[in-house]
Amino acid sequence: MRHVPIAILGGGIAGMGAALRARELGLDAVVFEAAPQAGGLLDNFVVEGFRFDNAVHLSFATEPEVRSIFDRTPYYTHPADSQCFDQGVWLKHPVQNNLFPLPAARKVELIKSFLARPDIDEPANYEQWLLSQYGEDIARSYPIAYTYKYWGTAPDHLSVNWIGNRMRRAELDEILFGAFTAETPNTYYTKEMRYPKEGGYKAFIAPLIQDADIQLNARAVRVDPVARRIEFAGGDAVSYDRLVSSLPLPELIRIMPGVPDTVATAAATLEATSIDLISVGFKVPLDLDLWFYIYDADIHASRAYSPSVKSPANAPAGCSSLQFEIYQRGREARHSPEALKDNVRMAIRKMGIAREEDIQFLHHKRLPWGNVIFDIGMEENRQIVRDHLDVCKVASCGRFGEWDYLWSNQSFLSGYRAI
Repeated sequence: MRHVPIAILGGGIAGMGAALRARELGLDAVVFEAAPQAGGLLDNFVVEGFRFDNAVHLSFATEPEVRSIFDRTPYYTHPADSQCFDQGVWLKHPVQNNLFPLPAARKVELIKSFLARPDIDEPANYEQWLLSQYGEDIARSYPIAYTYKYWGTAPDHLSVNWIGNRMRRAELDEILFGAFTAETPNTYYTKEMRYPKEGGYKAFIAPLIQDADIQLNARAVRVDPVARRIEFAGGDAVSYDRLVSSLPLPELIRIMPGVPDTVATAAATLEATSIDLISVGFKVPLDLDLWFYIYDADIHASRAYSPSVKSPANAPAGCSSLQFEIYQRGREARHSPEALKDNVRMAIRKMGIAREEDIQFLHHKRLPWGNVIFDIGMEENRQIVRDHLDVCKVASCGRFGEWDYLWSNQSFLSGYRAI
């Protein structure tokens, strides 16, 4: 049986961060990746000459450790401008600061509701937070409607611990200003987005993949921290001195023997979304936004972005592309690929994006893990699992290893620090 000083489970950005830190410290580490190629959520795929990432990825990293890696790759810089579509109207993001396109009577209703918003000092859940921030009408028309589409969960079942700077707090002067003019400032939490000129978002970590010792098609089916042994599908096994894992916490606990019932029960409560991607190639150049949000309930997708805007190299000359993201709670698919494609075709017509004859293809891909869901009480169950892994001397990292809402730069640092 092969022995490795440091075994790293998962070849995504967190695993690459861990492998980099091991190399810097002169330690031997092997990355075991279940897929035929490394990259994880940062990987991409090509359809008829069009390149699509695994969902939208754009970098706004500021950390020197991350920029020293990402900036090796030539990149484009985009302003962090995004749009929102709701019932035939396009509005700038965030909606509450950009009500200008709405009819005057509707703007009055929304602003009056904002002024009458409840004063809740310590919101018990995400719904209460939204109502206290935006008022009943704005909250239910926009972020609450979006919550069901993006999280697949009622907002009163979600905690508020994940929000941070991801949601723009409501300010009366901003709301009033945006109701009178379309010339509003960008209030997004970052002013620019970066994206590689060639090779998709994965190109940012290509140097790390090239330098790492990676064993592909290595899906762990049993992790025994007492014996310090990992077994893989197909029968191979390795022993290790130290283990770093970026596997989703519920999956890791599932393949570990001798887990206490309390830990197994806690892990079973940890929920995440899955993502269906409908990637669309267009035969013609279209005037598309970098990314946009969708509030209409009859459109399954909550968000879409344009790979061809991110980089012209993502589409053949004279063509353009979009990718629609459909989120749901859990791993089981609720719609067939064909039903999702039909819904996206309808959405393209409804939003006035393109004509049917402009579409070259629609492609479906399913990602089993999308975002961690912050159910109320999740943090307590997560801590039970983390404490058990600490006892087992397993360093768990990355979005699903930490079980947290981490961006790619944060996931990289999570893996880097795990060593």
